Amino acid sequence: MYRFLFSSKWLGYLLLAAIFATACVFLGRWQMDRRAETLAEINRVVSNYSATPISFAAARDQFTQLDPAKEWTQVQLQGTYDADGQRIVRNRPLNGQPGYEVVVPFKLATGETVIVDRGWLPIGNKNPGSPDSVPAPPSGEVTAVVRLKHGEPELQRGAPQGQLASIDLPTYAAQLGYPVLTGAYGQLASETPAAAEMPMAFPKPSTEEGTHLSYSLQWFAFGVLMFVGFGYAARQQARNAAIDAEEDEADEAGTVHAAVPSRRRTPPARKRKKATAEEEEDALLDAQGY
Repeated sequence: MYRFLFSSKWLGYLLLAAIFATACVFLGRWQMDRRAETLAEINRVVSNYSATPISFAAARDQFTQLDPAKEWTQVQLQGTYDADGQRIVRNRPLNGQPGYEVVVPFKLATGETVIVDRGWLPIGNKNPGSPDSVPAPPSGEVTAVVRLKHGEPELQRGAPQGQLASIDLPTYAAQLGYPVLTGAYGQLASETPAAAEMPMAFPKPSTEEGTHLSYSLQWFAFGVLMFVGFGYAARQQARNAAIDAEEDEADEAGTVHAAVPSRRRTPPARKRKKATAEEEEDALLDAQGY
């Protein structure tokens, strides 16, 4: 009944179903990998974002090479800002709004320097391509609490004087002309004394898992449904073939039956009943005209 499945046509359908299902599995696993990354980021935020700040001495190695598990860890720094080395970073949207971020070198009492991202500024209305004003960092000795962040890759595009295309720490350090720890930078959480005017603080990262799990399950379901559809189509094909075969057999049987003449038996003549005496007498009278 299902021998048609070995035809080139149906083998082609099976191959297409297998390719589609494989693609669905790939996409489902990709969504699962993204979910795993999201969960890892959520765990880092939950564990580190609001934890008690650690000293620079305890975190120094992270500024050389940041352990991904230590991202968002709070570190307390003591030193001074180098206002002359301040830069703004281009193309930094926040909550759907275009803007900039303000990065400043922070020179520690130990003589080492790290980069601090002090916050976000909206796009300006006075001068195209720059904010209307950039708040200066506090002068003198400052105690700053920052959250560790990975540096960003270099972008293949330039930036105007005083601006950066990304928070690419080695490129920034080359502009400053003095040694800078480039394994990580700090996103400002608080500083004492606080400046009179501050860039906008960054919001806490989202801890919502998102839709990766539901998307992955949908892709896996699509892959299974492809084979279910193939099986249903094969079953319908087999049923249609069986119905066609029964109709062909019925047509052949009807043709043979019509070719053979039917032999109908002639019904026997009815035997006439014997006339009674009264009927014979009536017949004689009728013949004589009475």
